[in-house]
Amino acid sequence: MCPGAWIKIKEAIGIWRVGTLPGMVMIALVIILRFTGALQSLEWLAFDNFLRIRPEEPRDERVLIVGINEDDIRYLKNYPISDGDLAALLLKLQSYHPRVVGLDIYRDLPVYSGYSELVAAFKQFPNLIAIEKVLPEEIPPPPALPPTQLGFADQILDSDGKLRRILLGIPTPEAYKLSLSLRLAEVYLAAEVLQLENGTRDRATMRFGKTELPRFLPNSGGYIRTDAGGVQTLLNFRSGENRFRIVSLTDIINNNFNPEWISDRIVIIGITAPSRKDFITTGGVRSSKPATGRVYGVEIQAHSVSQIISAVLDSRPLLNTWADIWEYLWIIAWGCLGIIIAGLTKSPLTNLLFLSLASLFLALWSYLLLTWGWWVPIIPALIVLGLNSIELTALYQHDFLLKSGIQVRQSIIQRTFETIHNGPLQSLAKVLKLVRSQDLPIEELLPKLEKEIEKLNQELRGIYEFLQREPLTQDTSLYLGNSLILNLEDPIHEILYQVYSYTLERDLPCFQTIKIKIRNFDPIDEKYLNIEIKRGLCRFLEEALCNVGKHATGVTRLEVTCSASEGCYTLKIIDDGLNTHSAKEGQGSQQLKSLAHQLKGKFRRVGLSPQGYLCELSWTRSKFWWR
Repeated sequence: MCPGAWIKIKEAIGIWRVGTLPGMVMIALVIILRFTGALQSLEWLAFDNFLRIRPEEPRDERVLIVGINEDDIRYLKNYPISDGDLAALLLKLQSYHPRVVGLDIYRDLPVYSGYSELVAAFKQFPNLIAIEKVLPEEIPPPPALPPTQLGFADQILDSDGKLRRILLGIPTPEAYKLSLSLRLAEVYLAAEVLQLENGTRDRATMRFGKTELPRFLPNSGGYIRTDAGGVQTLLNFRSGENRFRIVSLTDIINNNFNPEWISDRIVIIGITAPSRKDFITTGGVRSSKPATGRVYGVEIQAHSVSQIISAVLDSRPLLNTWADIWEYLWIIAWGCLGIIIAGLTKSPLTNLLFLSLASLFLALWSYLLLTWGWWVPIIPALIVLGLNSIELTALYQHDFLLKSGIQVRQSIIQRTFETIHNGPLQSLAKVLKLVRSQDLPIEELLPKLEKEIEKLNQELRGIYEFLQREPLTQDTSLYLGNSLILNLEDPIHEILYQVYSYTLERDLPCFQTIKIKIRNFDPIDEKYLNIEIKRGLCRFLEEALCNVGKHATGVTRLEVTCSASEGCYTLKIIDDGLNTHSAKEGQGSQQLKSLAHQLKGKFRRVGLSPQGYLCELSWTRSKFWWR
C-alpha cells in the first residue's frame, strides 16, 4: 500500500474515532432509557397510529353484531333487557341457523319476567356461548350453561387506559377458562375441522391447524416488564370504518334484515347504547361511535374473534414481535446509521437532508412491517438515529473547525516564514558573510554592514506592516519586499512576471554576471488554481531565482518559462552557472517539494552538462481539478 493511501486511511480512522465512541454511548443511553420503560408510552402511540392509518379492509361478513341501542331500550321500555325478551331474541336468531351465538350480556341473576323461558333457550342451543367475569371481581355465568358454553369477557387495559391486547385463557381456582372470543372461534372453526390445540413452536400458546396465535410476553414490542399472565395476544384490529355489520334488536323483531347475514355466521349480542357506557378506549381503531377512540365492548369481541378466524382461514397477519436481542440489534443498527450520516455529511443542511430521508425510510419500513404482522421498535430507533446524526454532526463540525484553526495557524506561520526566508534571511546571510570576510579592511566593512543592516531593518518593518494590514486568513496578496504587494487575484502569468522582475533586481552576487535573460510566461487556465496554489507558484519562482543569484557562480544566461501544453503545465528555471549550492536539502527545497505535493505534480533540480542547473515544477490539470 502506498504511503499516501495509508495516510488517508489513518485520517479517515481519526475522523470516525471522533464520533464512534460518543455515538455508542448515545446508543447505550437510549437502550437504557427504553429498558426503564420511559419510551413505552411513545411506542404505544406510534403503534396505535400505524394501526389507525392502515388501508381499509373489507367488512368481515362472517360476523354479525346485534347491538341493543337506545331506540331498542325505548321500544322495550326497560333496561336491562328482560329474560323473556332475551329468550325471544335467541329463539328468533336460532331459527336462521347461525353457526354460533355469543351473548355479551351478563345473566347471573333473573331479570324481570321470563327467566324460565331463557333457561329453556340456554339448554336448547348448544351453539350458544354466554359470558362471565373472572378478573378481578367475579360475575358468575348463567347457571343453566355447562363450562364448554362459557367464556369470560374480561379485557386487560394498559396503564394509559387503552386496549391493545386480549386475554385468551387464564387459570382459575375452579378450572382453566377461555375467553368469549376464543370460544366463538373454537365453535366456528370446528365446522372447518380445525381444533383448538397447544402451539408447536411455543407449547404455552394456542393454535388452530397450522396457525399459532403469538403469545404476548412481558417485553413484547414496545412493552417493558408487563404482566403477561395467562395466555394473551396482541389485538390486530380490523381497519376501516365499516368493519362489521351491526343490526339492532328492533331490526330483528321487525324482520328488517337479510337472513343470509345470520345463516352459518357468528352472531354476537351486546350493548351499543352510549348511555350504558359499555365501551372500551383504544387507539388502534378509526371510530367515531360511541366517541372518538372508543369502541363498544361487543365490537371488541367481534374484533377478537375476527382476528382469529381471519388468520386461520384467510392468512390475515397476526401481530408478532421480535425477540429482545433482535429489537436491540435493530436499535443499534439505526444508531450506527446516525453515526455514518454524521461522518459522511459535512454541512448541517446536508445532514438534515440525509437524516430526514433516513427517518422517512425508517417510519415507512416500520409501517410496512406492521402491515405484514411485525411490530418493531420505531421510537428508540428514531431517537438514536436523530441524536447521533445531529449531535455527532455538531461534534464533527467542532472537530473540523478546531483542525481548520490549527491548519490556518500553521499556514500563517508557514507563509510568514516564507516571507522572512526569501527577504530578511537573505539579507542576514549577506551580513554574516561580510562579518566573516577577512579580505576587507574595517573602514570598508563598516559602511557595508551598516547599509545591509539598515536594509534588513526596513525589510523586517515592511513585513510587520504587511502582516498588520489585514488578517492573513482573508489575504489575497503576496508581499515581496520594498513595500511591493502583488494581488494574487490577477492573472498568474502577470504575477509571475512581477516576481521575476522584482527578484532579478535584488542585490545578489551572481545576478551581476548575467548577460542573456530569456523569459516567457504563457497564460494558464486559472479555474484550476486557488489563491494558495498561485501563492506557492510565486514563492517557487522567487526561491529558484534566489538560488541562482546566490549559488550560480559565473552565470551568463538565464531562461525562465512557464508553459502549458494539452493540460500539462511546466515552470522551469535554467542557468549555465557553476552551481555551488550545498547538497544538503534546506528549507527552500522543502518548500518547493511541498508545493509539488500540493499540486500532485513533480519537482526536480538537476545538473546540466557541461555546467548549469535545471529547476523544474510540472503538474497536470486533471490531478487537482477538485481544488
